[in-house]
Amino acid sequence: MDKIGKEFYLNENVTQVAVDLLGKRLCTNIDGELTTGIIVETEAYSGRNDQACHANNGRRTRRNEVMYAAGGLAYVYFCYGIHYMFNVVTNIVGTADAVLIRAVEPLVGIDIMMARKRILKPDKISSGPGNVCKALGIHLSHNQSDLLGDRIWIEKGIEIEMEDVISRPRVGVDYAGEDALLLWRYYIKGNKWVSKK
Repeated sequence: MDKIGKEFYLNENVTQVAVDLLGKRLCTNIDGELTTGIIVETEAYSGRNDQACHANNGRRTRRNEVMYAAGGLAYVYFCYGIHYMFNVVTNIVGTADAVLIRAVEPLVGIDIMMARKRILKPDKISSGPGNVCKALGIHLSHNQSDLLGDRIWIEKGIEIEMEDVISRPRVGVDYAGEDALLLWRYYIKGNKWVSKK
């Protein structure tokens, strides 16, 4: 086990963290069942002047309060009454930055992931943020989890060359005006697990 340390999450540049998370291993140990996957797609959100962010311009709610903590915690929320979304809180206390994990390439526990999703084939099992949470067993009770703990954590993975990192506008944030055009979605070029827009 080679967990990423606290300093990684305290980086003040949320887009850099979103890029640096590509290739890392996202791991969960839920009810004694280990599942892991390589992070292949992320989106950055900033609590300062980003209309797509839940904490835009200092907005605080019960749901997003964890975003204001120091980096290294999980921000999990229920989206559209359908699925959970897993975010990595970054930066220092009070800044409210986070990175959404949009897709992972499954590695360990693929049979467990398929059982959780009630499917017979692993195709696209962890492509898209809702599928990431379902496959890895992440739900609302994991909100505020310490990413240095033993339920959800991130490990060093594979090195990704910058020429293999694609940046595009984020998905589903058309309401965010000019911020919807920010190229803050990052993914590994040619990886089949990247979600479709």
